[in-house]
Amino acid sequence: MQSPQTAVNSTVSSYLLGRFMELGVRHLFGVPGDYILDFLDDVISSRLAWIGTCNELNAGYAADGYARLNGMGVAVVTYGVGGFSALNAVAGAYAEGVPLVLVSGAPHTKRRSAGEMMHHIVADYDRQFDIFRKVTIDAVQLLDPETAPDMIDRALSSCIRYKLPVYLELPADLAHASCSPPAGMLRIEKPVSDPENLGLCLRDAAGLLNAASNPVILAGIEVLRFGLGDDLLALVEQAEIPFATMMGSKCVLPELHPQFIGIYQGSWSRPEVQKQVESSDCLLSLGLWMTDINTGAFSMNLDVDRMIRVADKTVKIGARCYENIVLKDIIRGIVSLLRTRSYLDTHPSVPFFSIGNYVPDATARLTAASLYKALDDFLDDRKIMMAEPGDSYLAALDFNLQEPENFIVQSHYSSIGFCTPASLGVALARPEKRPVVLTGDGAFQMTMQEVSTLMRWHCPAVLVIVNNEGYLAERMLHQDGIYNDIQMWRYADIPAVFNSGGQGIGLRAETEREFHDALAIAEQNPDKLILIEACIGKMDCSERLRQLGTSLRQG
Repeated sequence: MQSPQTAVNSTVSSYLLGRFMELGVRHLFGVPGDYILDFLDDVISSRLAWIGTCNELNAGYAADGYARLNGMGVAVVTYGVGGFSALNAVAGAYAEGVPLVLVSGAPHTKRRSAGEMMHHIVADYDRQFDIFRKVTIDAVQLLDPETAPDMIDRALSSCIRYKLPVYLELPADLAHASCSPPAGMLRIEKPVSDPENLGLCLRDAAGLLNAASNPVILAGIEVLRFGLGDDLLALVEQAEIPFATMMGSKCVLPELHPQFIGIYQGSWSRPEVQKQVESSDCLLSLGLWMTDINTGAFSMNLDVDRMIRVADKTVKIGARCYENIVLKDIIRGIVSLLRTRSYLDTHPSVPFFSIGNYVPDATARLTAASLYKALDDFLDDRKIMMAEPGDSYLAALDFNLQEPENFIVQSHYSSIGFCTPASLGVALARPEKRPVVLTGDGAFQMTMQEVSTLMRWHCPAVLVIVNNEGYLAERMLHQDGIYNDIQMWRYADIPAVFNSGGQGIGLRAETEREFHDALAIAEQNPDKLILIEACIGKMDCSERLRQLGTSLRQG
């Protein structure tokens, strides 16, 4: 973090922007509107970059993608029409545990005090605030310049501490109102475990793990969200305990690690993974979210009496429960208490992934299976795979990815259309890497405007649009209907339509060879946006999506 600048004439805007820079934010995403324009003037005068998006929802998605890699992302909108347009993105960040900040302009405080019904207001001056309170960890209305600094600090501290979104409402006349400058660095209170409970919990957990003959660690999404991957890797390697991950926590630990046994999704898992996890005599589960997707439609068969469950500041060991325990303290504290095993001596490493060069059939039509194999071969450590909810993220579970930040998926909230605008935030947060988006045609039609912004800011994303004539996931989840059909677009023409000026290249692939060649063109043009329209059959999908459809139809 950088020290906040001393402001001679500190205003609410300068205070807020200074805190953003202190917390490592370098880009703000949003759409201008009358109630936020004074604040935007200050943004333009600051060292922060303003990234104007095509709509407010996409600004929220871009800020979400940025936050997942940068630690915080910020979207800026005007009141009512802007705020409610961004609501879905904020709700998704809340569901997914993402530290996103939404700054919304608001009418002048004098208009508020007089109760005058200004444009953009839904019913009253508190309606938008009340709604955002339900999908954020903290929401504040900055109505008084004297209290604004403390309220800003409280909200931003909560955003960082809990990895959850916050809402800041800034009336138009408060942006330039004088306020006290920062007294020092932002204080972020760190969660602390109850020392007595922690000691008892560590002793009991270590005792069970040391007595077990076939323990397994199951790493969940909270390990990823709170940046505990390195700590968990130290535990895994010192104790030599095998580990599995779940869909939302894919890549939290290196998947080429010899102790990695695979991804656990209940009955959707590979048989050998399901057997080893479910037959473990001591399963240490860390930060799991037991969602329908993570658990294979709740098809897991886990004996809680043989589990150590660590989540939500609570540890459960069989029938015993230990409150106020922080996940980090369990992972770090238990390392020294575990006996070292010789797991690798008796369990030779079996690669989870089959790694090799994909060879296309020059004459074969492109299928879902061949598309996924070719894309997996295309990925490397310099690329960030972003898989759209639906068949894309189900198939991507088998992709060979090694770094936690190289796989981004909105696995729980599953809002289709997320990945294209989110790739804008990802590209700006990690300019040394290249976002690769795998999305369906239906999802792409929802938020495709941000291809324009990606090219405007020279973000060299690779967008693979799977053209299967509509909503494939819905076709598999329910008997097909005309509501799953969409207008057919010439997707490969979109860069030209958006006046790319050579910054974007559109390609269309109907065969394995054409898709392979399109990926080669992407590799040869690392500084350009590449949009590939990949045409496959209407009902062609991964086996996991077929399983999901069958499970959900059965209830």
